[in-house]
Amino acid sequence: MPFFENEGVRYFQFQSFPDSIVHAVFTRQGGVSPAPWNSLNVGGSVGDALPNVRENRIRAFTALKRDPESLFDLWQVHGTRAVFASDPRQPNSHEDKGDLIFTDNPKVTLFMRFADCTPLLFSDESLGIVGIAHAGWQGTVLGVATAAIKAMQEKYGSKPENIQAAIGPSIGVDHYEVGENVIEQVRANFGKDAETLLPKFGTRRHFDMLAANRIQLEKASVTQIESANLCTACHLEDWYSHRAEKGKTGRFGAMIALNNQHG
Repeated sequence: MPFFENEGVRYFQFQSFPDSIVHAVFTRQGGVSPAPWNSLNVGGSVGDALPNVRENRIRAFTALKRDPESLFDLWQVHGTRAVFASDPRQPNSHEDKGDLIFTDNPKVTLFMRFADCTPLLFSDESLGIVGIAHAGWQGTVLGVATAAIKAMQEKYGSKPENIQAAIGPSIGVDHYEVGENVIEQVRANFGKDAETLLPKFGTRRHFDMLAANRIQLEKASVTQIESANLCTACHLEDWYSHRAEKGKTGRFGAMIALNNQHG
């Protein structure tokens, strides 16, 4: 299992990304936050003290040898809007709203926060582009993975066959019971694939968010797809889970950047 640790900070890395890419999905281990946010919480809107959140973010960036001031993040809103980051976000500036970020600047580190929603990471090494997306159930049914590939094609001229995509730890289908509202939207947006994505556990329907994002990537002609196959709700020692912890929890971070030192 591709877990690593640096100065107490434990993180997951995908095996398919090249050395020209710096990336990590950070576990909840190695931070300073007390329960219920223990301990590497990077979410500033969940009740944790902001000095803790800032220290945790610094620890995460330091573990990957990235300058904390290289950060670019968004106010995540469960949609499909893409933002293209040419420079780091200015300190104390308001976050833009969106759920997709891309950059071709090695001095920018893309960063997002999760606690059951699906982290999607992207790389087109041929053009020197990286991206990250936040795919909760709403973003997934709206097609955020599809929107990511379209954004890379339209903005940078990426070809799907050159794009590497990675699906990070998120809530697994066995823990993700959903109601009629979600079921209706999955059926409306996934057509014949919907029944596969909505298996029955007893009398209740569950949603397979990981498979839904993979289907979107495959339909966008992406062939290089790696999945962590890790369920956040199954492994609370490593991940925050909004569902399993009944909302009283933190957010784990995911980052991706072009390697300043490469080449």
